[in-house]
Amino acid sequence: MVYATVEMAPAIGGKVKSFDATKAKSMPGVIDVVKIADGYGEGTEGLAVVADSHWHALKARKALKVEWDGGKNANLSTAEMWKTTMAAEKSVTPIKIRPDVGDANGAIAGAKKVVKAMYQTPIVGHQPLEPMNMIADVKGDKCELTGPTQFQQGAQGMVAGMLGVPPENVSVRTTYLGGGFGRRVCVDYAVQAAAISKAVGRPVRMLWTREDDMKHDFYRPLGIQRMEAGLGADGKPVGLKFQLSSQSITQVLFGLPKNTLDPFMVEAAVAPYAIPSTSHDLIIHDTGIRVGAHAAGKDPVEYRLSLLENEPRFANVLKIAAEKAGWGKKMAKGRSLGVALMEGYGTYMAQVAEISMSGGDVKVHKVTVACDCGHMVNPGIVEQQLESGIIYGLSHALYSENTVEKGRIVQSNFNDFRVLRQNESPVIDITLVKSSEKPGGTGEPSTSLIGAAVGNAIFAASGKRVRSMPLVKGLKSA
Repeated sequence: MVYATVEMAPAIGGKVKSFDATKAKSMPGVIDVVKIADGYGEGTEGLAVVADSHWHALKARKALKVEWDGGKNANLSTAEMWKTTMAAEKSVTPIKIRPDVGDANGAIAGAKKVVKAMYQTPIVGHQPLEPMNMIADVKGDKCELTGPTQFQQGAQGMVAGMLGVPPENVSVRTTYLGGGFGRRVCVDYAVQAAAISKAVGRPVRMLWTREDDMKHDFYRPLGIQRMEAGLGADGKPVGLKFQLSSQSITQVLFGLPKNTLDPFMVEAAVAPYAIPSTSHDLIIHDTGIRVGAHAAGKDPVEYRLSLLENEPRFANVLKIAAEKAGWGKKMAKGRSLGVALMEGYGTYMAQVAEISMSGGDVKVHKVTVACDCGHMVNPGIVEQQLESGIIYGLSHALYSENTVEKGRIVQSNFNDFRVLRQNESPVIDITLVKSSEKPGGTGEPSTSLIGAAVGNAIFAASGKRVRSMPLVKGLKSA
């Protein structure tokens, strides 16, 4: 077994223009320096330093002299990405999530009151605490992979393609994940490890550093979400339009025919509120319904319930969460509540966030959750999934953001990519609804919903409607 670390092009999709590895190769324990690519699209190139220990490989890596070609992304910036996405809103024909119901445009035009909102979400990395790593052993036309992956057949297929062997010649042994969150669906690190093993003719343990992991993720794409609603005389929506403009996750991972709906982008996009006319061209946060409730002068919980008379599972979790959180009762001084509701992966969930605000920061004290995920095999594991999902989602909702300058991710570690700390974590009160319905998923719904609940609580506390994430940053410009 030998050990490898990879010096990757700093710009996404960058190439090695030239390099001098003379000094690195002369250092103790160094076996070789190998040029490799990650296997996705045109590929980000890098130099792998292979040594008899990980420490020796890391020390020699610092001695490399590399001239990089930034490639087509050399001048890419966050500002340019926002500009391009906004331009796409005007130039690209939207894809329908589902057929329109009624005439949303006509209903909005004839409404007593019209409310509009735009929401923005930045690119964000996954940041599992265990960086990308893989053990690869290439022998002749066979390869054995050992390591953490969420997509075994993807690792098998991409490594086989890189090696030029049949997929059945590549075996994958999966270890426990030190955090995945979807990042390990992408198998660039497995391709790297196999390429290094082939080059040096030995089994290789390839391990990224934290900085590698931060700067070479497959990021959640930024998005612009727009809502327009027309309210009738009773304050209820008579027409509603939603639209999301964003990159396709599925296109990056698997390829997708042009003008094809990306199912990963629209999971939980449409809540079945009773609205006569609707048009959904992708996804919006539950804060959009809170905007309608405020414009109508209605209590947010009662407003939602009035639109859910034919949705008993939705209404039930909302009632449970509101009651458990003390909705409508007098709050402690400085405390405010926000509620949010969704269905995703067959799971119905309501969350109520209790917060306070001080000096432009937001403290989440408690999150009350009601979850109906159908029949549960192991309720204890369900609770763990919901708790961890909320903590992960709070990090992204409040603080986390990646930015791009000259094609490079700016953030490098948790000193400049803030996540929720242990002392900042809220009390989480979970009620699991007993049900005989088919089992739903619990890995992602609690992560998705918490940002909307906190955003609504911020509005209740400050009167400021924060419409961009991370919320603490967005609060400054609200």
